Amino acid sequence: MRWSQLYVPTLREDPADADAVSHRLLVRGGFVRQLMAGHYSLLPLAVRVRAKIMDIVREEMTAIGSQEFVLPTMHPAEIWQRSGRWESIGEEMFRLKDRKGADLALGVTHEEIFTVLSQELRSYRDLPQMWFQFQTKFRDEPRPKSGLLRVREFTMKDSYSFDLDEAGLDRSFQLHKAAYQRIFARLGLPVLAVQASSGTMGGSESVEFMAASAAGEDLVVRCPGCGYAANTEKAMSALPAVVDGPGLDAPERFDTPDARTIEELARRYDVPAERQIKTLVYVVDGRLTLVLVRGDHSLVEQKLVDTLAATAVRPATAEEIEAALGASPGSLGAVGVAEELPVLADEALRGRTDMTTGANTDGVHLRGVSVERDIAVRRWADLREVTAGEPCPDCGAPLDVAVTIEVGHIFKLGRKYTEALGVAVAGADGERTVPIMGSYGIGVERALAAVVETHHDDKGIVWPLAVAPFEVAVVVLGTKDEQVRAAAETLYGQLRRERIDVLLDDRDERPGVKFRDVELIGIPYRITVGARGLADGLVEVTARATGETESVPLAEAADHVRKLLTAAE
Repeated sequence: MRWSQLYVPTLREDPADADAVSHRLLVRGGFVRQLMAGHYSLLPLAVRVRAKIMDIVREEMTAIGSQEFVLPTMHPAEIWQRSGRWESIGEEMFRLKDRKGADLALGVTHEEIFTVLSQELRSYRDLPQMWFQFQTKFRDEPRPKSGLLRVREFTMKDSYSFDLDEAGLDRSFQLHKAAYQRIFARLGLPVLAVQASSGTMGGSESVEFMAASAAGEDLVVRCPGCGYAANTEKAMSALPAVVDGPGLDAPERFDTPDARTIEELARRYDVPAERQIKTLVYVVDGRLTLVLVRGDHSLVEQKLVDTLAATAVRPATAEEIEAALGASPGSLGAVGVAEELPVLADEALRGRTDMTTGANTDGVHLRGVSVERDIAVRRWADLREVTAGEPCPDCGAPLDVAVTIEVGHIFKLGRKYTEALGVAVAGADGERTVPIMGSYGIGVERALAAVVETHHDDKGIVWPLAVAPFEVAVVVLGTKDEQVRAAAETLYGQLRRERIDVLLDDRDERPGVKFRDVELIGIPYRITVGARGLADGLVEVTARATGETESVPLAEAADHVRKLLTAAE
């Protein structure tokens, strides 16, 4: 490809609205342009990178025996209603009606649609099956941000396994897990496989593949000692035991007119946050529920959702709270509440005595509360957010917390969808058997952005060779010099015959402009052809990653670069 024919609208200045390195560099490098919030046009360079990522994913999926499909992006509501997710997914799903008034959805994901296809499986002899596709997904993100990292329209590689039993699902799951490790290694993307919540997908075992980045929105808890790793939605720690005093014989009210937060109660009334009970009020599947955590701890809502297997969870409104408890947030507690209000408490509160909580009267609190004596806890669960420095649940070493980007996620779905959509095969004994499923996803454009987050410097992107838009750029210094131009054209032709992905920078631009552009868009190797070097029969070969430059005879340049590329693979 000749740069003079290629559309690469590079920019000299960072876009004002770019809040992530990948967003800034992909816009500056002429890879993407925003159409509207959460929707991006991929320009030719990005299309080339995207295609290489997809080729790697396709090779690894095919290698484990998965077969490629392409399914529709628009779905009838009826299928989603049968699985129960038409209601549970909520506003994240784009919904519309056709001219006949039928309800439709743009695909958030494709579990239901692949499951419908699996209805044609008839016998245990048809299993196992592993199917995948690359398809556009639509999610109505409330706050699209960070360029390609959080968008409303994107390409997902999603795959699905269908097995006869749990042992088969285990095998399919492990095949995908190993394939994902190979995929991310080939992309040059260091990832950590962590325990995770299955969220709205449902199912049991769930593993996320996380890439460390300051632009990420996920927190991963990890142990440098034993390797334990989990998303904060799933992470646990081994808090040290707390020994409380005996406290009071019964809770005692005291006035706190100027304390409506944990911090104010600690500052004004000398009640440390770790000795307070924080009372949160949620509506869980239409029912008001009290959720208790220690005052210095934070609730992880996904843990609440997972614990209760809830389909709809939201914080209660001030009006709902006032009607149920007779007080405003800041003075709430679970002592003596009505039996019809279920109380869920975090394990860190189990056995605690001499605690302080709201009295359900504005401006009044209770001291001397013994949790198990004074509060009718209906269910105990791990609900809190783990923080850095807490002991690892497996080995006791201090835990780290890292900011990450989720680039892949695999789930054991179980039989949720096959049962809901009536899929069954004849077993070896002739009995009806419902297949068990797994689901496995990689966000293609998110992976592209994550690679940039991982591979860049102050000059621009430093693409790994496997996904670079071009492997080599031949930069012509002095396009009006016949000898220089002829040498560059000859070298360009040699590299193309070697099937090297090469870009010829034949633009009539200053050397500084050409060098800056090649560095900005991140091509791994640059061959500079200029009159000064050619006078000695030499060209310069520069590695983008290291900046190292060496002079090479023109006649040997193509072979030299080919060897560099082979060594880097």
